[in-house]
Amino acid sequence: MYRTLLPERLVVADLGCSSGPNTFLVISEVLGVVGELRRRLEQKPPEIQFFLNDLPGNDFNNVFRSLERYGKTIEEEKGELLVPYYVVGVPGSFYGRLFPCRSVPQGLESDHGVPLNKGNIYITETSPPQVVEAYQEQYRRDFSSFLKSRYAELSVGGGMVLTFLGRKKHPANGDLSLLWGLLAEALNSMASEVINPLSPAAPFISKDKVDSFNLPFYGPSMQEVKSVIHDEGLFDLDQAQILESNWDPFDDSEDDLAYDNVANGKNVARYIRAVIEPLIAHQFGDAILDELFLRYADNVSKHCLKVKTKFTILVIGLKRKA
Repeated sequence: MYRTLLPERLVVADLGCSSGPNTFLVISEVLGVVGELRRRLEQKPPEIQFFLNDLPGNDFNNVFRSLERYGKTIEEEKGELLVPYYVVGVPGSFYGRLFPCRSVPQGLESDHGVPLNKGNIYITETSPPQVVEAYQEQYRRDFSSFLKSRYAELSVGGGMVLTFLGRKKHPANGDLSLLWGLLAEALNSMASEVINPLSPAAPFISKDKVDSFNLPFYGPSMQEVKSVIHDEGLFDLDQAQILESNWDPFDDSEDDLAYDNVANGKNVARYIRAVIEPLIAHQFGDAILDELFLRYADNVSKHCLKVKTKFTILVIGLKRKA
């Protein structure tokens, strides 16, 4: 896009920036690519405005505190290739408008308020059909709203690259169902325990709270993604790729063997905790967190002894229509 337009100013939005070690990854990649292209094309350095977006519960204070250290590091790495850049934090849900011109699906309870997805926190083989349909319909609404919002914010010819978890199989049988199913097992095991007040082995959680808890995530198939894009008619599909990545972010091996299942379990538990800890704490309280993710790590470790599971990652390139 930069090579084609050669703009004097670029605006880049990272939707879902988090506040961990990968927060500045998108910034680094863009600065690296634009800096190198500018050098090759002998162009004047453009100014780049970065918007870092996540939900209001994200630790933006930590992001801002880290900016000075990051700035020094990137300046040492890029040297004269570093182009002028500016960073702004934008709290809010990206399913609505974020810039100038997490929702749990409805229908997961009966008409009488009884949870339909009991014992589960995501779609599984035991989820009734109406739960699957509720997730799918919510996804269509959310992604449609997302595309409309980005269409209003992008200039003609502007583009975006979307990278998110998806699936290849039926939603009840994919790797995401398994990932969240192992966490549901940990929650259910804690809900089934009775605490001895004299020597509590683990915090008690209510079974009713587990039954009423459903994660506000959905892993779509590539066909579902393309269908919404086509129906909205706002963007041209430039590219669509399906990639795979190991559950353990520190495991970059390409074979199907788990060489250290205990380490795999701990690593997966750490990054999943970083993603969903606010949701868990809101539903069940802070007291259960350490014990819950110890059990989750153990569940993942045992699973890795049987099979090494990988995420399905969808990469979508879109260009705004006139």
